[in-house]
Amino acid sequence: MQAAGDGPWLDDAAGRLVRPFTVSNGRTRPTISLDLVSQVMATGATPFGYLGPEHTQALDLSRGPVSVAEIAAHLKLPAGVTKVLLADLVDCGALTAKPPAFHDNPTDQSLLEAVLDGLRRHL
Repeated sequence: MQAAGDGPWLDDAAGRLVRPFTVSNGRTRPTISLDLVSQVMATGATPFGYLGPEHTQALDLSRGPVSVAEIAAHLKLPAGVTKVLLADLVDCGALTAKPPAFHDNPTDQSLLEAVLDGLRRHL
C-alpha cells in the first residue's frame, strides 16, 4: 500500500521500494563540486536525454534558488545521491550551481542556524 503523498516509491509496510543508489545508477560521486549549502536554480533550458522521476522532481524544486540540502530533504534521498542527480542536471544545462557565498568560515554558527531555520520553514 502506498503512503499518502509519498508517491509510488514508498510503501507503508515495506518502506522505500527503490534503493537510494539505484536512483543515481550506483554512482556515488557527482561530476561537479557541490556541498549542502550550494545553491542551484533551473535555467529554463529543456534537459536533453532521459531524466528519471527524481531528476524531474529536483528540477521542479529548483525554480528559484534552493540549497542542495533542501532538495535532498524534499526528495527524501541521501545528500550524496541528491548531489549526483543535481550534477546530472547541471551537466545537461537544466540547472546552474553556485557555491556558498562564504569561504572564510563554513561553520559559522549564524549561517548554520539560518540554514536550519530555512529547512524548518520549508518542511
